Amino acid sequence: MANAALQRTDTADIRARQRQVAREADLPVTFRDRSREDVPVPELQVIPAGEFEMGSTASEFGHAPTELPRRFVLIERPFALGRYTVTRAEFAAFQRATGWMPRPEVLWPERERQPVFNVRLADVEAYLAWLRDVTGKRYRLPTEAEWECAARAGTRTAFAFGDSVSCRDVHFNSLFPYDERRERRKWYIPLCIPTPRPLEVGSFAPNLLGLHDMHGNVQEFTASPWRDSHVDLPRNGVHGRGGDEEWWVVKGGSWFDPAVACRSAARRRRHVSEMDTNLGFRVLREI
Repeated sequence: MANAALQRTDTADIRARQRQVAREADLPVTFRDRSREDVPVPELQVIPAGEFEMGSTASEFGHAPTELPRRFVLIERPFALGRYTVTRAEFAAFQRATGWMPRPEVLWPERERQPVFNVRLADVEAYLAWLRDVTGKRYRLPTEAEWECAARAGTRTAFAFGDSVSCRDVHFNSLFPYDERRERRKWYIPLCIPTPRPLEVGSFAPNLLGLHDMHGNVQEFTASPWRDSHVDLPRNGVHGRGGDEEWWVVKGGSWFDPAVACRSAARRRRHVSEMDTNLGFRVLREI
């Protein structure tokens, strides 16, 4: 069951497999690890292992050459992934414990349930090390392949919700919607007023695996160094690090981006030192 293909879109089947993997791991499908002193830690969803098709073809609207070739990748082990991106409230527990402070000149989330942003990859790694310490569990960033597998949730469409989305489904820059751009309309009325900031996590419906905001809101760091295509992608989807990597893969798109950048296959590179108001992260917990 754990190695079955993740290409079916039957809701009952995907959720049944998710429940079975959770039972085998002696975990609820949705859970939160205990932590010392009951500090807030991310809520998690169990994600089955299996094979899925990564990337996109030229026929998918918004396709970029960096998403080629579309190929099958095997996720060898199940894992748990953050139900949401890490929030300001969750990151604040790390701040209190370690004395970490945001740079005074940068913007910071105003609300506790907003995604944390304006953190560098080194800050993310420091948070993950602290999370491992307070829970005793193995936390890390997802690889690009693990992230896309979880985002697709058994689908092969441009989005987990189908071949199109609107700003009522996903928080992207509503001035650049999907269908209107695909049909090259000269005039259209946006369905939503542009909101130039991240919304609180969970503002939209989850995918079939119970994950919120995999499309839009904030871009998400992965553990994968940037490559210009999937040509040399290993069968398990994991690129080894070279030791001096400067560019990393981020996924998911954001409030700042057009809808095409929020597709499951969409990817872009970010420098290791970058921070931004549309860039956050989601944790993976090994099981």
